[in-house]
Amino acid sequence: MAEMLHLNIKPNYDLADEVARNMPFFPEEEKVFSVKGCRSVRQLLCFIFHENFVQLTPEDLKDSLFGQHIVSDVVLKAVTSFMNDSNPNKPLVLSFHGTTGVGKNHVAKIIARNIYENGIESHHVHTYISEHHFPHKEKSDLYKAQLKQGIYKSVSSFPRSMFIFDEMDKMQPQLIDVIKPFLNYNANVDGVSFRNAIFIFLSNAGGNVIAEVTLDFWREGICREELWMNSKELETKIFRNIFNDKNSGFLHSSMIDEHLIDHYVPFLPLMLKHVRQCVMAEMGHLNIKPNYDLADEVARDMPFFPEKERIFSAKGCKSVRQKLVLYVN
Repeated sequence: MAEMLHLNIKPNYDLADEVARNMPFFPEEEKVFSVKGCRSVRQLLCFIFHENFVQLTPEDLKDSLFGQHIVSDVVLKAVTSFMNDSNPNKPLVLSFHGTTGVGKNHVAKIIARNIYENGIESHHVHTYISEHHFPHKEKSDLYKAQLKQGIYKSVSSFPRSMFIFDEMDKMQPQLIDVIKPFLNYNANVDGVSFRNAIFIFLSNAGGNVIAEVTLDFWREGICREELWMNSKELETKIFRNIFNDKNSGFLHSSMIDEHLIDHYVPFLPLMLKHVRQCVMAEMGHLNIKPNYDLADEVARDMPFFPEKERIFSAKGCKSVRQKLVLYVN
């Protein structure tokens, strides 16, 4: 209710109750105490009570993102509310989770394209790939200094800077902790405010959990499109999985337990129909005449799981273009 007043939203008890109930609670069954306290309340409120943002529309996501209804809903609302908030209390921090080829990089590019004139190529969009930019553990001190200086310098010159961190689950925990001060509430580092910046983390962490939950839905005869953030405690399971993954840098970083990530966004495994859509889209990119039968043949040649039922694509839409060219004279 207090955040409604700060955002000039007419007080609404039912809306406040909906927002509160959408926060994660523990224990899992009783849901008595809030996991985050009141952290991220403003972000969740804006997420539910949002206005249309002209630069990012449902069509932007629908036209080129296949089979990710949860992603479309969460990203549209989260980015819209943040961009319309003239006085955000923290940077927007999104964490994308899912197996390979399901669209995490693609969605990051869509967001960049709709905020910056030059999209992902903009000087204000900075992409870091863990194993490419920070390959040597023995150079962690150098990487820490470079990363801190890079983020600070970028936001100093352009407050609405965007930072994309790919392979976040493979990043050294010391580097993750370098990012942390820039994500906090009312973040102000050496006189520079970071509240208008955007941070997007891409990770395979949680991908297996997401696949398991989606497969459970299928086995129960429930339509995949009925799976949402609160289905089977999906967001909580992702949170726990990445927090407890011994092989992930997240485990040894305090970023997770300090609840600095606004939304954990699950990318669901893709079905045959979605891979077929990807093939059709690639035909357009390669100036190949649309051919549904060919698209179906290429899609069916991709690996699927479980092995017997072949329900979900093991590689998502990754390598679809390479597979397609093998079928074209």
